[in-house]
Amino acid sequence: MSFVPHVIAWNLTRRCNLECVHCYISAGPHETATGGGELATAECVRILDQILEVNPAPLIILSGGEPLLRDDLDTLTAHGARGGATVVVLQDAGVRGVAVSVDSLRPSYHDNFRRGKGSLAGTTAALARLRAARLDFIIQSTVTKGNRGELAALVAWAAEQQAVAFNCYFLVATGRGAALSDLSPADYEAVLADLARWQRDYRGRMMIRAKCAPQFMRHVHVADPESPILNYETRCPCGTQYCRIMPDGKLTPCPYLPEVAGDLRERSFAQIWRSSPLFRRLREGTLGGKCGCCEYRKLCGGCRARAFALEGDVLAADPSCAYEPAGDATVLEPLRSVTYGAEFTPALVWTDAARERVARIPSFVRGVVMSRVEDWARRQGRREITPELLAEVRSAMPIDFSKRKPFFVTDNG
Repeated sequence: MSFVPHVIAWNLTRRCNLECVHCYISAGPHETATGGGELATAECVRILDQILEVNPAPLIILSGGEPLLRDDLDTLTAHGARGGATVVVLQDAGVRGVAVSVDSLRPSYHDNFRRGKGSLAGTTAALARLRAARLDFIIQSTVTKGNRGELAALVAWAAEQQAVAFNCYFLVATGRGAALSDLSPADYEAVLADLARWQRDYRGRMMIRAKCAPQFMRHVHVADPESPILNYETRCPCGTQYCRIMPDGKLTPCPYLPEVAGDLRERSFAQIWRSSPLFRRLREGTLGGKCGCCEYRKLCGGCRARAFALEGDVLAADPSCAYEPAGDATVLEPLRSVTYGAEFTPALVWTDAARERVARIPSFVRGVVMSRVEDWARRQGRREITPELLAEVRSAMPIDFSKRKPFFVTDNG
């Protein structure tokens, strides 16, 4: 089986204007570039080139801390654009999207959670500027006992703000988040059931996803088997489709799993990605406990970061899951192959020009885009997909994934 890094989260810095109580990298205003051993511009450029050699169309999430505190952010994003990528926040450098964290519509909660007075007001004002600049944005929230009751309102508000997606993050006990109490397994089940229902209700307006809770796939499989979510997400991608670069160049399987797979100052990205013992264990090892015997293990697989944080083993059962496997039940396969590449439905004809356009879409979202285009074409009774039809789809659907590019900048959330 081929393992491709479709998503790379890159913590460019630990410096940040906020000091969020759950920050997995413990970023804050007290951090410095030299104290954190940040990669220099030339080192970042070299690593970018190495990533693009392994996958020419990845989704690269530029994060922090606060990535905008890097003086060379425009240089890095422009270099990525020249290599076939486009970026976020710096429109002249090719930016096309931003991820913004909003944990509550109550300033008292959000500002306290982010440890920054006025941060909710500032974020809301920033969303207006993003809309004016016609930049796509994602709204993401970390669910806790303190904001669980307003999650439905947050989702509705995100749709009203014209977000292309709402990502609900579930706490992993790492960084400063290790000091916070998590939801109970029963709470996980209730929240995930809500998210699965909402992603069906908001389909066509906004994508809704759960992060760091792959049990979501079980809920979607039951509640909405035709969901496009099942077409591009499956199992925990930690170390198989996903990895994280730390500010000093260390490579880990994901942002919430601090175990180091290798040092990009000493070895190339390809060498670490393909041969690190830690990555090989995540790809070839047998899951432990009930995760290893669960009929949903190919759809879910449990959160590997949470298993490591709470059990000390990347292959242990995910302690957050309340589901009890059926034991002798047939292992459920994904309903369809996960399509990161350009796979086309035989019943529809794609013109060469349409194929060329869709090939520019990042591998991480290409399958979703194509599935939605084909669904729309069938509903309209169309049999040929052309650039003109792609333009029609873009006009008809509030969410425009067809212009999403491989670079994405996010605040630390």
